[in-house]
Amino acid sequence: MSIKIIAIDMDGTLLNEHSALNPATIKAVKDASAQGIKVVICTGRPLSGVTPFLEQLDLQGDDNYVITFNGSMAQTVTGKIITSHTVTHEDYIDIEALSRKLNIHCHVESEDHIYTANRDISPYTVGESSLVNMQIRYRTSEEMRPDLPIVKCMYIDKPELLSAAIKQIPQSFYDRFYIVQSEPYFLEFMNANASKGQTLSALADYLHVNVDEVMAIGDQGNDLSMIEYATHGVAMGNAIPAVKQAAKYETKTNVEDGVAHAIRTWALN
Repeated sequence: MSIKIIAIDMDGTLLNEHSALNPATIKAVKDASAQGIKVVICTGRPLSGVTPFLEQLDLQGDDNYVITFNGSMAQTVTGKIITSHTVTHEDYIDIEALSRKLNIHCHVESEDHIYTANRDISPYTVGESSLVNMQIRYRTSEEMRPDLPIVKCMYIDKPELLSAAIKQIPQSFYDRFYIVQSEPYFLEFMNANASKGQTLSALADYLHVNVDEVMAIGDQGNDLSMIEYATHGVAMGNAIPAVKQAAKYETKTNVEDGVAHAIRTWALN
């Protein structure tokens, strides 16, 4: 059965070690699109952090799609929302309060801003702001509007501090939220119905595509759900062991044009 959707993670997968697109990757994605395959970028970033790369890949218009915020949203590349799973104000209050108890930095993201209640703003928040092209707003938890749609909450801190904090998170939070570590310094809290895998499945249904016609390529823990969902799961050569174990195939690293190799080996006719 032919491939009709290729879902591709960004950082550590689609992008090289300089967070840029290699020419071979651009050419492979364009060749896949020319064969009628929907190439869907699946990322923890918001749409604003994906748009410059979509333009380079020539993925434009309402018939091309992205999965953003680690599966909290599926939308067209022009911003039309297909599915959305947000976090409630009550959820935010509880997650932010726990971060203070654990003495760890926390910020949250709406569709267009990053909000932090830490006056001493974490350098990881500043880095995230630059990476995804979103401004930071300082707001105490009391100042946060109850009606503000929050897409995800994030604990961000030095890896050793975050690792220690993770061990102290109550099981009730894991029962209540989808929690995933996307980087050694990022722990993300999302709606329990949000994950790259669940949202990719919903998008495939929306496009009337069978799971046997879906390929997913990734490298980190936040990619695991879509690697497990897709019949044709592909682990990057630089992927963590859990992703390699779950994948059907293993490609080259992101430094070695691993996405281009996967597309040409297992997707293109």
